[in-house]
Amino acid sequence: MIAKKPGSSWRSAFDVIRADYNLSDDSIGVFALNLRFGLDDLLTVATESITGGGDDKKCDVLYVDKEREIAVLGQCYLSSKMRASAPANKASDLNAALSWLLTEDLDRLPEGLKGRADELRSAVEAGSIRQFHIWYVHNLPSSKNVRDELDVVEKTARNAFSSYKGGSEINIFAEEIGDSELEKLYAQAARTVIVTDQFQTTIPDAVELIQEDWKSIVTTVRGDWLHSLYSEHGTNLFSANLRGYLGSRESDSNINNGIKRTAQESPSDFYVFNNGITALVLDYEVGRRARGKRSLKITGISIVNGAQTTGSIGSLKDAPNPDLQVPIRFVKSDRESLIEGVVRYNNSQNRIQAADFRSTDQIQERLRIEFQAIPDAEYEGGRRGGSSDAIKRSKFTLPSYTVGQSLAAFHGDPVTAYDKKSDLWTNEKSYRLIFTDRTSARHIVFCYSLLNEINERKLSLEAKRKNVEAPQTSAEEKSLEFLNKKGSNYLLVHVIAQSMETILGKPIPNKVDLKFTDNISPAAGGVIWRPIIDMMLSLSQQLDTSFSRSRISNDSVARSVPLFIGLINSLSTLHRPTFEGFAKDVSID
Repeated sequence: MIAKKPGSSWRSAFDVIRADYNLSDDSIGVFALNLRFGLDDLLTVATESITGGGDDKKCDVLYVDKEREIAVLGQCYLSSKMRASAPANKASDLNAALSWLLTEDLDRLPEGLKGRADELRSAVEAGSIRQFHIWYVHNLPSSKNVRDELDVVEKTARNAFSSYKGGSEINIFAEEIGDSELEKLYAQAARTVIVTDQFQTTIPDAVELIQEDWKSIVTTVRGDWLHSLYSEHGTNLFSANLRGYLGSRESDSNINNGIKRTAQESPSDFYVFNNGITALVLDYEVGRRARGKRSLKITGISIVNGAQTTGSIGSLKDAPNPDLQVPIRFVKSDRESLIEGVVRYNNSQNRIQAADFRSTDQIQERLRIEFQAIPDAEYEGGRRGGSSDAIKRSKFTLPSYTVGQSLAAFHGDPVTAYDKKSDLWTNEKSYRLIFTDRTSARHIVFCYSLLNEINERKLSLEAKRKNVEAPQTSAEEKSLEFLNKKGSNYLLVHVIAQSMETILGKPIPNKVDLKFTDNISPAAGGVIWRPIIDMMLSLSQQLDTSFSRSRISNDSVARSVPLFIGLINSLSTLHRPTFEGFAKDVSID
């Protein structure tokens, strides 16, 4: 039981999520990830980002997201008692984690970390990471001792990245995510606008548009007012912004450094050089024009587009020249769905909503209707909620990306399922291969329940590894070693799918017709898959050649999988009782 502080709402939400997914203490890091970035599937993220194997080199969580262009390294601590602060030595442990991840020879890394380190390094070298977050996540108050340690950690990270091509262009943020920060993130996820103060300024004039569900004014504000606003509220101003402020570096190619230079050297021209800002407000009031100016009073503010402009001006050492005018649009609405649209479409540079492009597809419309007849299953079909979705999603939800990954792995492409999940929705060819006119809700349950059960198996094995009272068997240790390799869950789905004719003892004209005989929930489907997963995991060492530096790749999978399928065929008589028991619950029509 974790320490509870009266009035702390994030802890209640965390307790529910831990219970729903049976997660370990390190899941507090995944919970923070989910709140900060609104991730699609907490269980999958936990499976892929929580390190394991018993030798994590002080790296509890490593999350790499090339689509968001971010990576997060986390050290996690969950106290069962209320204390004044978290132990600072665990923050300093992040120095060791950075050294192992970024500078040590890959061959010296433990298997559970090798694939993750290779994934991070490859993403950095490819220029796919713009922000690197280093977090010490815990459930206690923040402290100066921890902050001091994290300052050292940040310097270590800068030195480590300097040896990589383009590494100096990465913005590094070392943060203590303690009780108060988790509460703030929770409030941010639940509420789009978290800066609710009242502000007053003067503007030259304004154009106002009013519709039934919203109203808006377009005007300009002085740069020194924006500087003051950022100085007081910092990144809280970006609670509804999907990217936040990226920081600035002394580089001609860096747009934020360019914004700073323009603000300082050409303040009177800033208006024509800058696209401006869009901000959500709880309310606004424009005064009458007098002496060439109008008063503007706003209540609450969240900048949904223009975080780089605001952060660049706000982080100037001195307030800019009063001549600097920044174009801005204030929007006020009480309708949640409209606010979600404002947030989404004003962050058009962000590619993380790939599934949204298919939400109105006829196939997805049909599947959503079909899923109404599936027990304990809620299918999004490309539709996603807003910022609050991170904490409101039901445990019965089948997240769009994970569904796509399960179908891709089952139907022959585990590498894309592992490494390019957005392509499954944005690339026309990839999408049409997994979502066809014959794809049914019950087939999705068949594939998704397999992947989900594998993910849950990995987390349960990891939890058992840490339980000294019930030590793992050697077979469980080998299974966990396999599942700790990057992409292993999708590879396992793939080889099981490739073995289905042997398992069922009959030809399968089209795998898309496979489903459970009864109309059951994904959770019930997972139970049916367990004997097959057990059998495959017992042979998983035969798949070691599918990995290069503990990550799956197209070439290695193409070489190793046919040999593994041949092995399953040769052992079919031995495993016939298991196969026949499974086959009774599966139909093809």
